[in-house]
Amino acid sequence: MKLTFLGTGTSHGIPVIGCHCPVCTSSDPHDNRYRSSILIEKGDTKVIIDTGCEFRLQALRCGLDSLDGVLYTHAHADHLMGLDDLRVFTGEARRLPIYSLASVLETIGKCFPYAFAEFSYKGVPRLEMVEVKEGEIFHIGDISFQAIPVLHGAMRIAGYRFGKAAYLTDVSDLLLEENAERLSGLDVLIIGALRTKPHWSHFSFDQALENARRINAGTVYFTHINHETSDAEIRRRYLPDACPAYDTLTLEVDDE
Repeated sequence: MKLTFLGTGTSHGIPVIGCHCPVCTSSDPHDNRYRSSILIEKGDTKVIIDTGCEFRLQALRCGLDSLDGVLYTHAHADHLMGLDDLRVFTGEARRLPIYSLASVLETIGKCFPYAFAEFSYKGVPRLEMVEVKEGEIFHIGDISFQAIPVLHGAMRIAGYRFGKAAYLTDVSDLLLEENAERLSGLDVLIIGALRTKPHWSHFSFDQALENARRINAGTVYFTHINHETSDAEIRRRYLPDACPAYDTLTLEVDDE
């Protein structure tokens, strides 16, 4: 499977509007981060996780011209508000399936009711909700996914495992008693790591790496990174144990 990081930044994105800090004014392209999202491809199947505010720009940048489904981790704006641009992948004869936990789908339905209406005007996305349960294994085309419950502060959200990789963004607790088997044998772990300092709803870099070690993950990539630490500084501190992902980074991972 091929993975492409469409975005690796936190809710503000980087540069942050009006900020003149060293990271926001950096000339290193790795320090420019759209909101976090990832594209997964296997054979003719293409699936993305989350549609943040820059989804249109992300899709253009990676040449995305077809889509078989969208997974949502949770319904915060930085993971959701590009949904309307899914319209180009739908039509009167085709509704694009979106997958998530029931609570997430309920919120999406309230934010974008027109995308699910039986009769609607032209020029809107036509989407179909597909509920997934925590721990459930489901298939989209050639790709098998498993929904992994994690905590984002006090909120249970969904991460996803696909083959020997897992994508766990916006996480503050891996719920290891529940997920020990689901997170075993990972060659690649993509995990949210906001900053150096602890945060009530996100892992810090150290916490993310500690939890990756607890599950014996293989290669570790940090995502959902804010503007307090540059890509170069994260690399200096954490390589070879973990690596900051960056926008447009591509990986090949084994299917199971």
